[in-house]
Amino acid sequence: MDGVRSGEWQRGVLATCALAVLADGETHGYAIAQRLQAAGIGTVRGGALYPVLNKLEQDGLLTSTWQEGTAGPGRKVFRLTASGRERTQQVRDGWPAFAAAVAGVLGVRLETPVTVDEGER
Repeated sequence: MDGVRSGEWQRGVLATCALAVLADGETHGYAIAQRLQAAGIGTVRGGALYPVLNKLEQDGLLTSTWQEGTAGPGRKVFRLTASGRERTQQVRDGWPAFAAAVAGVLGVRLETPVTVDEGER
């Protein structure tokens, strides 16, 4: 994915993807960024991620606590609220139809159905 498109696409899906990562369990921002990069989303910088996480917290979709570091600095650990879990499921349910609609607007065909294997989350 080239740099220009990567940034545009990331901004559009960063909150959704952060919620999906947190659906697997509580974690800190750096681990969320690493997971998204490993998934092929691209490099997610803290300057983009932390404002999104803070907004999700303000919206009541996640909470955070400060965890003291044992061998280094402390870090903020995020976890989904019940509302966050509900929103994540709503997005998962609606994503295939949304992706197909965007593909239609772009005039491209989705060669592979957009699905998430439960074992991969």
